[in-house]
Amino acid sequence: MEDKIQRRTLVLICMLLGISFTVWFTLLLVFIIVPAIFGVSFGIRRLYMKSLIKLFEWATLRMERGAKEKNQHLYKPYSNGIIAKEPLSLEQEIQDMRRGGAEPEFDMSDIFYFCRRGVESIVDDEVTKRFTAEELESWNLLTRSNYNFHHISTQLTALWGVGVLIRYGFLLPLRVTLAFTGVGLLVVLTSIVGLFPNGRMKSYLSDKVHLMCYRICVRALTAIITYHDRENKPKNGGICVANHTSPIDVIILASDGCYAMVGQVHGGLIGVIQRAMVKACPHIWFERSEVKDRHLVAKRLSDHVADKSKLPILIFPEGTCINNTSVMMFKKGSFEIGCTVYPVAIKYDPRFGDAFWNSSKFGMVNYLLHMMSSWAIVCSVWYLPPMSRMEGEDAVQFANRVKAAIARKGGLADLLWDGGLKRGKVKEVFKEEQQKLYSKVLVGSSEDCSRS
Repeated sequence: MEDKIQRRTLVLICMLLGISFTVWFTLLLVFIIVPAIFGVSFGIRRLYMKSLIKLFEWATLRMERGAKEKNQHLYKPYSNGIIAKEPLSLEQEIQDMRRGGAEPEFDMSDIFYFCRRGVESIVDDEVTKRFTAEELESWNLLTRSNYNFHHISTQLTALWGVGVLIRYGFLLPLRVTLAFTGVGLLVVLTSIVGLFPNGRMKSYLSDKVHLMCYRICVRALTAIITYHDRENKPKNGGICVANHTSPIDVIILASDGCYAMVGQVHGGLIGVIQRAMVKACPHIWFERSEVKDRHLVAKRLSDHVADKSKLPILIFPEGTCINNTSVMMFKKGSFEIGCTVYPVAIKYDPRFGDAFWNSSKFGMVNYLLHMMSSWAIVCSVWYLPPMSRMEGEDAVQFANRVKAAIARKGGLADLLWDGGLKRGKVKEVFKEEQQKLYSKVLVGSSEDCSRS
């Protein structure tokens, strides 16, 4: 008798699980996958975003009120009372330090200038802070903002707990399912498209498959993306360059247009995806031994852009992820090709989730878990007018001009520092440059006086 009851219970559980999975995948198919195929949206994500904004505003007000009641001081990262001054040249600052009447020779007060600059660099290093998560002025019900915020009141603590249940109990399983669906379809469908002979039909199917799969992956992150100036979208035979914050930058851009990817050949799951993608579309993958061969890389890129039937190349010239507060030095390689460059600025809204990938702190799996357990990924993308190298302009100058345009459009700080400082030391060239500037203060003025 007990065996029959156990069997019936087991059968009932299996039936309930089957019904649950059927309902689950039906809802995914109707509300997410099918709209992704046709590139339409029901507006659910934007409504969700507006609701979150109102929730954050209420939580912030409640937090400030609770802090006043307890006479607590809330940490506000940008309210330090420091007023930024216009940057001066080294020569101007030293002249100010010498009170304007110094002779063109070494002065003991010069030591204090370099000591002050050294302390300023330690206290407010404009490079190192670009490789850590951007601090928020208000709480977004995620512990990354400030670990003390959710302990201010019982209401906020309860709200934070409900948020954890929603994010990990509902959103995370939903997003993981969508991510596996998108990646699985990408591998299977690109492999099938790869069986077609080269021609218009293959290119058409490849574009549709890539767009569909990337749009499903975008929905796996609950990404709300606003695209601006789409008339400037990259065209075949060109190179698209963008600022780099996260690996998902690729998905953000590829869900609105098709690109040829550039990267190193990997093993494992990423390698499977790369091999499947290249069957359907001419992406550019390099072996580990080829990456450092600049001439080979330049030739592969030049051959690709010379064929106007091939998709535009997508490149992130910074070479590393920056925390979306600035744009750092662009590597000059992609600007030496001599083709049209299509700049793109990407700006994330950190209130809903931090898109920055700190690769020295988080592995890829931990990072993706962090992303999929956040509220949403909200960002704006600006397509800038195409730019070409001007007469007499070298690759470095061209790269800096493009970088400045991206920084200006995205509201980001334009920095001259190399993103390689994330893991390496300052190059001797930068030290020598500062030494030359100081030498001009000591020697330059003396030479001018002797000439006169």
